[in-house]
Amino acid sequence: MGNVKFNYLYRDAGNYKKWAQVVFSNPDGLALEETNNALRNAFLPDGLFIASQVRLPEAFFSIAGEATSDDHCFHEFDVAEMSLEDSNDRHQRSISEFIAEVEKEAERGWVAFDPHNRLHQRISD
Repeated sequence: MGNVKFNYLYRDAGNYKKWAQVVFSNPDGLALEETNNALRNAFLPDGLFIASQVRLPEAFFSIAGEATSDDHCFHEFDVAEMSLEDSNDRHQRSISEFIAEVEKEAERGWVAFDPHNRLHQRISD
């Protein structure tokens, strides 16, 4: 059966890309087509979403901890695929639990923010 790898990226306004992945357990044996469809339906057009809102690591570019002029807050879903890798979600969610969280946040609304403030705030903490 295997786990499910959620592949996503951060693409800045200059079209530079930084890839990220999280591997979720799949105890329910959720099919990939169902997984990908559910996620695409919950995300904004072009698969855009706010990573922190669904407790995923942000993949922003930063220079000395500062956002660049090309930075924005959205990450982009690429694809979910089967994986033999161990689950590495720091919240120990299954793919079904992650999808439920994504759908809940999509219903609530994706909350945009300025990454310049977020990155500066992290350095100050």
